[in-house]
Amino acid sequence: MAAEAEVLDELHRLRARVPQLTGALAAGVDGLVLAQDTPGVEAEGLAALTAAALGVALRTADATGRGDFRELLVRGEHGYVATYAAGPSVVLTLLADDRANVGRLHLEGRRSGARIGELVEAATEAAAEAQPTPAARPSPKPTAPAPRTRTPRAARTVTGPAGESH
Repeated sequence: MAAEAEVLDELHRLRARVPQLTGALAAGVDGLVLAQDTPGVEAEGLAALTAAALGVALRTADATGRGDFRELLVRGEHGYVATYAAGPSVVLTLLADDRANVGRLHLEGRRSGARIGELVEAATEAAAEAQPTPAARPSPKPTAPAPRTRTPRAARTVTGPAGESH
């Protein structure tokens, strides 16, 4: 996708704005990595786990009548994992150490999520416009059906009650 470089730039800018971030990942809701800056963390595994957590978060929000998914925050002994909606098909996952200001993390995560969503949407629209439209194929000319030919029939023989042929 053409947006990968721009999304990666956004992840780098985000990490520069929030020094307590230890990693940032943009992934599709299907768990495929779009762009990542996650030193020391396997990006593909994190993306797959994010997709699984997203599925649970979506169902929880729906079951409780809380509306569309916006964000998910997990606090562990050594820091935070925060996931933000970044458009309809992308999520942003941030890793932060335990000294992170959660308010700042949310503020910057939401901003970057919105920006990444715009980048991916613009790239998707551009790709759709660049797709060549299939050339109109001329419809095949109707052909006249082949003339019917009759095949000669063999003479019928009818057998009577006494086994006679007529």
